[in-house]
Amino acid sequence: MNFPWLQKAVQYINKDTRDPNESPKLIVVVRVLVLSMLFYTVINSIIYIDMLNNIGIIILLVSFLMYLFIFRMTYHYKTPVVVYTLNLCTATWIVVNIFYFGWDIGVQHFILVLLVLCFFSGYSQYHFKIFFAIVLCLFRIYLFFLCRSREPVIALPEMMTNVLQMINTICIFWCISLIVYVFSKDSQALEHKLVDYNTKLLSQANTDVLTGLYNRRKAMEYLEELLIPSNHHFTSICICDIDFFKKVNDNYGHDIGDIVLQTIARTMQTTLEKKCFIARWGGEEFLLVFPSCNGDEAFCFLEELKRRISALQFNADGTAFSVTMTFGLTEYDFRSDIDTAIKEADEKLYMGKKNGRNRIVF
Repeated sequence: MNFPWLQKAVQYINKDTRDPNESPKLIVVVRVLVLSMLFYTVINSIIYIDMLNNIGIIILLVSFLMYLFIFRMTYHYKTPVVVYTLNLCTATWIVVNIFYFGWDIGVQHFILVLLVLCFFSGYSQYHFKIFFAIVLCLFRIYLFFLCRSREPVIALPEMMTNVLQMINTICIFWCISLIVYVFSKDSQALEHKLVDYNTKLLSQANTDVLTGLYNRRKAMEYLEELLIPSNHHFTSICICDIDFFKKVNDNYGHDIGDIVLQTIARTMQTTLEKKCFIARWGGEEFLLVFPSCNGDEAFCFLEELKRRISALQFNADGTAFSVTMTFGLTEYDFRSDIDTAIKEADEKLYMGKKNGRNRIVF
């Protein structure tokens, strides 16, 4: 159902502040809090106005006019002025209500609303907030001992006191929940964005932009993790590169060369799946690490990869061509340092290129 008056009311409450440097969210929260207090005053008036004398009626009327005035202030004054006024008026309202109606109606718990609002009403001034919290705590303690030594001006029946205690509790929980929900929601959203952004940065720092594979930095981290004591009794390490890749760039251009690198990277990913760690080691070189895999097993995986890469067809301005790769494979037994294993794999790669390329040297 469409309620035009409700839409106008929401637009009026959400009306922005005149100061562009102030948070519109805070002033909206303050407006809803003040409207809640107005509604709360009306409910109280309906419930026990028949039991009040002239002074009690005046207190209710003044309370209503006070919060109505604060609501109007939100459209004409800066937010800090409105918040300070709300705190001062609410503290005065608490004292007057306790003095006339007694401690048992529970209005003293509205101090918690002021405390929560204080800590969410700005992004700085933490020393002031701590000081304000201490003041509110001392204020509540003072009211407690003050009420123990005197009787309320208007003694309400026990049943009525219990009803007011329940209404006050509901109103206080509503006000605190409103403040916490609005501000914590944004904080959680911001934190989620920050986590996503950090994850994205970490991914960018560990990923080769062109191929989408891990880069050399991430590869070194992974290799260092292999040195941590684990259940791996051996690991196979392979360094491979594309044969005559410089000719591909020279004959067909670097754009085609990039396509070749990307296609081979995808082929490695689809062929080896989760069998090994794949990284772009540099230029046209790649690093493949097969954890818990001996050299013979890794050799079989590389044979399949080598076959699929040789079957790839590329096209440059109508000219078809294919590429091959040479692989240097070694088995790392964790007895020597990892650099020695990498150097051995690199030497085998060089040996394979020297002996005709398009082969696996193990």
